[in-house]
Amino acid sequence: MRAHLGIPVLGSTTSASLLGSVRSVRGTLKIVIEPGNPPGDLMRAAGGMLTRTGEHGALEIAVIHRPHREDWSFPKGKLEQDETFEECALRETFEETGLRCELGRFLGVTEYVHRKGRPKIVAYWLMSVVDGTFQANEEADELRWVSLDEARELVTYERDRDLLDLVAAAFATDERVA
Repeated sequence: MRAHLGIPVLGSTTSASLLGSVRSVRGTLKIVIEPGNPPGDLMRAAGGMLTRTGEHGALEIAVIHRPHREDWSFPKGKLEQDETFEECALRETFEETGLRCELGRFLGVTEYVHRKGRPKIVAYWLMSVVDGTFQANEEADELRWVSLDEARELVTYERDRDLLDLVAAAFATDERVA
């Protein structure tokens, strides 16, 4: 893992280094992840790391199974036209889990080459569930609340394990992160 301009960036760089910048949107300071000189085919996505306090006060994280990919990962998806990373993260999390969530702390960015050969960046936020119930759907047919150690064993991709390290570090330094 490395950080660029103070924003954690995970994975291998596929093109130009990613730049993190901050801009004011609707009067609120928002974190925006944009490449300094993006390739024309860059895929932009966002997602959520849903956390809760489980039995005995232990931290749990939601991991989803995506049947169309046959993998275990975290809720995420591509930005729609004129959508912010934050809006996308909340929308995709709801669409894939049926859970309405609240954004917590910005966690970091993964970057990798998508299975279709295009560069992709995904910005993640810690999230807490406000309401809702998981319903199996086309995007995710199973959701499990597990410990960070169980999640490390369950997730398919190394970049997701790196995100779990960031979650652990965030909760180790500040219990009010989500």
